[in-house]
Amino acid sequence: MKKSHAQPTRCPICNGKLVVTQVTCEDCGTSISGQFLPNRFSQLDQEQLHFLEVFLRNRGMLAGVERELGISYPTARNKLDALLLALGLAPAPTQEQDEYLAQQRRAILDMLEHGQITAEEAARKLRNLR
Repeated sequence: MKKSHAQPTRCPICNGKLVVTQVTCEDCGTSISGQFLPNRFSQLDQEQLHFLEVFLRNRGMLAGVERELGISYPTARNKLDALLLALGLAPAPTQEQDEYLAQQRRAILDMLEHGQITAEEAARKLRNLR
C-alpha cells in the first residue's frame, strides 16, 4: 500500500486555494473527475486539526484542553476562537460580552440624547461596536 499524505490545500507557487479535481477508489482503482468542493475541515492546518482533536477528546471542556496541551486558559480560548474563524464560524457571544455591548449602546444613545455627539457620530459608533 502506498504511503498517504495530507491533502494540500494551498498552491505551492501562489498560495491560492487548491481545488480537488479527481478522486480514486483505493480498492478497485475507479477514478472520478470533476470539481469537488472540499469540506471546511480539510482547510485546517495540522496545528488546528490537533487542537480540534484535543478539544473533542475533552468533550469541549477547555480545562481539559489546558491540561493536555500544557497551555493557559486564555491561550486555549484564543486557539478555539482562531479555529472557529478558520472554519468560517463566529464564536457565540458570552453573556458578559452581551452586557458590555448593551452598556456601550446605552452610553452612545445617552451622549446623543444630551447633545454630546451628532446622529452621524452615534451611528458610526454603533456600527463599530463589537
